[in-house]
Amino acid sequence: MSQSRPVMQRTSSPLSLKEQAYGDLKRLILSGELPAGTVLSVRQLATQLEMSRTPVHAAIERLEADGLVTLAPQQGVVVCELSIQDIANHYEIRQALEPYVMRRMAGKLSPEQIALLRDNQARNKAAVREQRIDDLVKIDADFHQLICHFFGNDEIIDVMQRLSDKVYHVIYRITQKYPQRASESFDEHQAILDALESGEAEKASQLVYDHLEDGLRRFRPVDSL
Repeated sequence: MSQSRPVMQRTSSPLSLKEQAYGDLKRLILSGELPAGTVLSVRQLATQLEMSRTPVHAAIERLEADGLVTLAPQQGVVVCELSIQDIANHYEIRQALEPYVMRRMAGKLSPEQIALLRDNQARNKAAVREQRIDDLVKIDADFHQLICHFFGNDEIIDVMQRLSDKVYHVIYRITQKYPQRASESFDEHQAILDALESGEAEKASQLVYDHLEDGLRRFRPVDSL
């Protein structure tokens, strides 16, 4: 298991502790600090998070519903492994949804929305320069989530969020293995933003499709990691 990190100050609210446990464990799984196949007990996790078992057990139930862990009899909590086919399926759903969103949003972004996307790109550029992988992966996901949020379809937003959780840790590993991908992704995001601003609907749609396709092609080498 990874070395214990400084623990954030905990609140006394049971609901808050459940949320904190869920967030902490989810980050450990998605970042790869708790790799697929890791087997742990609720007691071990509670000790690492410096919490009682009650909020940790509630968090594990949510993570199980998310498909990130399973509860195995006689073993404990097992971090799930996503197959290459699972990941490919998720990306194919995004390739069906996101080009449609880009096509519909081209030329319709408000000045405030454009400012938020430009700020995302500025933070992305700084994270690329400093090779802050945790930030890079989150900022990358935020770019896509923002545009879908601007579109305003709650069902698409929900699907995107669930897919983002599933592939986060794989993107993290890809960024570690292929550092140049972060710079390439930044450039691709900028091209998408430019097309959205200029109202080039088909171009924006094709650019995001190609952007996702390039990420999909990199999954196969990661399978052996």
